[in-house]
Parts: sequence; structure tokens; C-alpha cells
Amino acid sequence: MRAPREHASGEHAPRDAAVDGAESPYTQAPPRPSRRGEEVRLYGLNAVRALFESRPEALRKLYLSQARVPALKPILAWCVANRVGYRVVEEADLHKLAASAHHEGVVADVLRRAPVSLVDWISALPAGPALALWLDGVGNPHNFGAILRSAAHFGVAGLLLPQDWPLALSGAAARVAEGGAEAVTLVQAGDSATAFAQLRAAGFSLAATLVQGGEDLFATRLPQRLVYVLGAEGQGMDRDLAGQCDLALSIPGSGRVESLNVAAATAVLLAQWAGHRT
Repeated sequence: MRAPREHASGEHAPRDAAVDGAESPYTQAPPRPSRRGEEVRLYGLNAVRALFESRPEALRKLYLSQARVPALKPILAWCVANRVGYRVVEEADLHKLAASAHHEGVVADVLRRAPVSLVDWISALPAGPALALWLDGVGNPHNFGAILRSAAHFGVAGLLLPQDWPLALSGAAARVAEGGAEAVTLVQAGDSATAFAQLRAAGFSLAATLVQGGEDLFATRLPQRLVYVLGAEGQGMDRDLAGQCDLALSIPGSGRVESLNVAAATAVLLAQWAGHRT
């Protein structure tokens, strides 16, 4: 493997000369398949910076525009020191690599962060107030990214992923999260009955979030240790799962629209809990 290098002349790397000797990716429109699900292709400036700040060793390859070289010099220097390949490429190449025009001048292939087990997550929690989210079938990556961003902003302790969780973190979700994907712990929770029992034993209450029929969120005293259980887009919450929760909450509104989408509702729910702690 040839050592990565920065092109001091400021010219783009030749397209037939990958920095680390890998094959040229520029004929591929979609992101390349990950190695057994171990890798994900991130894009977006804040997403890549957050990855580098929290897990630089996860970086496998970096692609960037010439315009991004000044902003990403610390990452490029780390790549050189650690023999991680990078390439300065054209905007059109970044479009193809990200399969999106919203790459913000940088794309990175990185190792996924594995979720922690629910038992380990509970064991590591400090005493006192804590907030978590249980995602019941949220399938839209942009909603997932927006939830991660709000969760990071409000200091959510973990996103609990049930058994057969349908959505892995994607580049699109990480970009929308604006760095939040690295700030919030993902927890593999398993089946709801077992997980809910473990959470209650750790002092958590579980709150189903309903479009209609729940207690008024703004008139309810929220527990100090709380898990909001969020339903899927469109279908809403599973009735059986809602029945397993300790309380049910709804966000009152004007009635001019049926409801908020799951990402917007999450931000309201998190803000209300945080307001009770101040």
C-alpha cells in the first residue's frame, strides 16, 4: 500500500491513481456495498468532523473537494500520519460517491459503531435523571437523522433499538443529524417485554406517544427517568406496545393538521422533559 499523500500543488489527484492503491470508485453512482455491514459511507461536513473527533480510528478513506482542503487539514494530517487514504476529487465525483448532491464537499468510508447491549447501557448510566427513546419502526432515514440531532441537543442518554430494527445508520441519516449520530449511544434492546422489565428495574417509566387519546404532554408531570416510545411514520404506535407502557402522552395542537411528524414530535417531547429538569 502506498503512503497517503497531500497534493501540495493543489491539483486534484489523478483519477487513475488512488492514494492507497484501491480501485477507482468513480464509475459507481450508488455508495459501494459495505463489508458485511461493517462500513458506512458518510457525507456532510459536520457528520465527518464528528466522526473524526470521536472515533478517528474508524476512518477508512476520505474524499473531498479542493475547496474543503483548508477546513479539513487536521483530518488530512491524521490520514497522512496513519496511512489512511484520501483523495481530492471533483464535485461530480462526490455526487456519485455519496449518491446525493448534499455531500457538502466531503465523503468518508468509516467503520460502523456497534450498538451496546441494554444491560451494559443500564450498568453504565449514572444515578439521577435520564431520558431515552425507544424507536418503534421509524423507517425514514431523514426522520432518523433528525431524531438523532434533537437527541444530541437535549442530551438523550440512548436510542433504544428493538428486535428486528429495520433501519441501519446511513449516510443520509448521519448528514441530517449534523454530528448527532456520534453523540448519542445506540442500544440494542431486544424484545419489548424483556427490555421494558429491565428498564423498569432501573427506575425508568415508559411513555407511549399517541396522536390522540393520551394525557396532555404539557399538563403531565414527567418522571425523572423516562423512555419515550415513538411510533412509526404513518402507522403510528403499535397498540400492543402502547399497552405495555406505563403512561400515554399526546401533544395538543390547533387541530389544523392531524399531527406532527415523528421527528418534529420528538423535539417537542424532549424539550418538555428537559424543561422539567430546569
